[in-house]
Amino acid sequence: MAHIKEPEGIDFIIKSPPLTDKERKEISELIKKIKGKRKNKRKKTSTKRNTNKELAE
Repeated sequence: MAHIKEPEGIDFIIKSPPLTDKERKEISELIKKIKGKRKNKRKKTSTKRNTNKELAE
């Protein structure tokens, strides 16, 4: 992978303004909502494993 040089006079560093309390809460709620959906999907996928007793019979 090659290193990309910054052209002279152009700065690729981006400084965003700090978030307000309202924006922080909105982002936090969105993350919780997304994680909640992911957990529900994971619970649905269940596999049945054979135990040693079942194999012996």
